[in-house]
Amino acid sequence: MMEAPIAGEGQPVQHGATHHRHQQPEGVLPVVQSLLYILIVALFVMTFTVQPFRIPSESMEPTLLVGDFLLVDREAIGGSAGWLLPPNTISRRDVVVFHFPLDANVHLVKRVIGMPGDRLHLRDGQVYINGKPLAESYAVYRETGPDAYRDNFPRLQNANPAVNSDWWIRMRTLVRDGELTVPPDSYFVMGDNRNNSEDSRYWGLVPRSAVVGKPIVIYFSLRERSRDQPDKSRGVARWDRMFRIVR
Repeated sequence: MMEAPIAGEGQPVQHGATHHRHQQPEGVLPVVQSLLYILIVALFVMTFTVQPFRIPSESMEPTLLVGDFLLVDREAIGGSAGWLLPPNTISRRDVVVFHFPLDANVHLVKRVIGMPGDRLHLRDGQVYINGKPLAESYAVYRETGPDAYRDNFPRLQNANPAVNSDWWIRMRTLVRDGELTVPPDSYFVMGDNRNNSEDSRYWGLVPRSAVVGKPIVIYFSLRERSRDQPDKSRGVARWDRMFRIVR
């Protein structure tokens, strides 16, 4: 014979079960809210402040290698959320990512050498700014043979077939007494791999409006397939380059 429940003993159990069923959604809600918050922050960061970028060429070696993956600070120069985050200025020697002036769908990365108003020329590969040699510890000069136009820019005597025709015409209007004057809101950029870089010498100046941002860190690096040993070097991570600050 079953005993009748003691008065008051059954009710709390029923209420507790009911209370548990009502509390479960309340426990899930904060988790969902946290996930939504994280998602919103991540979307904000990726959309407005940080953008991934992969190095496609050797023009910035040894600073940046083919296969380096960068995080680019878009707000460093006032990006889409410039109304929210205070922008910094672009300085000489800064590494910048920008829209290629000849194709806005292409992103390039170079180093700022000439600032607005600068008088610039090269003599035997040495950069001179306003008549003074520029110290460039980051630049390398790998032997590729002589190139009078490349090493003695701006050279107007003979057109170089690698030079963009529109730039060749415009460049002549900016050169006086063997020096090119960088116009307002524009930058003269060059690759650190100085003898193996198609840069402002060949296709022109970078408008400030075309600058996307400044690379801040290498977050991953993957070695490209070697021509000599295609099977051994494909997909090899360069762990020693991860989290390296870009300077």
